[in-house]
Amino acid sequence: MTDSSAKPAEQSRLRMFLDGDIFYMFKTSPVAVVSTIVVAVLVLSSLFAPLIAPTNPFDPASLNLMNGFTGPMTPNAFTGETFPLGTDDQGRDVFSTILYGMRVSLFVGVAAVLFAMVLGITLGLISGYVGGWTETIIMRTADVQLTFPSILVAMLIFGIAKGITPVEYRDQMAIWVLILAIGLSDWVQFARVVRGATMVEKRKEYVEAARLIGRKPGSIMLRHILPNVLSPVLVIATISLALAIIAEATLSFLGVGAPATQPSLGTLIRIGQGFLFSGEWWILLFPAVTLLVLALSVNLLGDWLRDALNPRLR
Repeated sequence: MTDSSAKPAEQSRLRMFLDGDIFYMFKTSPVAVVSTIVVAVLVLSSLFAPLIAPTNPFDPASLNLMNGFTGPMTPNAFTGETFPLGTDDQGRDVFSTILYGMRVSLFVGVAAVLFAMVLGITLGLISGYVGGWTETIIMRTADVQLTFPSILVAMLIFGIAKGITPVEYRDQMAIWVLILAIGLSDWVQFARVVRGATMVEKRKEYVEAARLIGRKPGSIMLRHILPNVLSPVLVIATISLALAIIAEATLSFLGVGAPATQPSLGTLIRIGQGFLFSGEWWILLFPAVTLLVLALSVNLLGDWLRDALNPRLR
């Protein structure tokens, strides 16, 4: 009985979504459709990199130094092997390194945004609902952080965290330190938006009713206010993902991000820069283009989502 009643309800919700304004705006927007397809292809390619990549570029047993500096679609003079995007100085297939490097970039970007979102939402709810000195301390801290570029804040946090990490664990912890640094540099915008929305919502009748029946503040914030302030948060998270990916690439390019044992797209760009003027342009070009396409597609998708969730533009 339960299964038979659940299926029509699910079909009804799906039909409502397909007939809704947001899906109509999506399917009539070429930018949104193309961006979604590009993001989906890149994400799936990185997730299934072990199945798609011809080789594991970070497995020393699979490398052949004789394949070094082979141009795209050019047979190697010694081994006769051909690589679609060429190879680097160690004979690693550039196409494979991009797929594996993109996994690291996406993981760091998504994890950093989730961390910043959780921290920002929590502090925004508390400051907006509690008010008083609690709000003053949180918001003044946010204001001070906003006076510095986020990339500098991330570099500072990364340097401090890496400095207190034991030397033998630095390479193992580098990715997590990077996530912490980017996340702590990006929580402010989530907190400010959630605080403003919370101050509006806490004066509404349903919140007053929850107080009258004895709901605790934590329960009111999580069960009543939070679901009503998530729409702008999702838009910010989508746009922040592109910025987090760029921030990770910047830090890795500067040599203070992902280690050589877990290279990201930024690390690959840093490696390729050393060979740009010696003629091996493909080592730099293809990872840089991949990073640009990924960040641009995510950003365009976030812009569309912002417009789609704005009732004045729907």
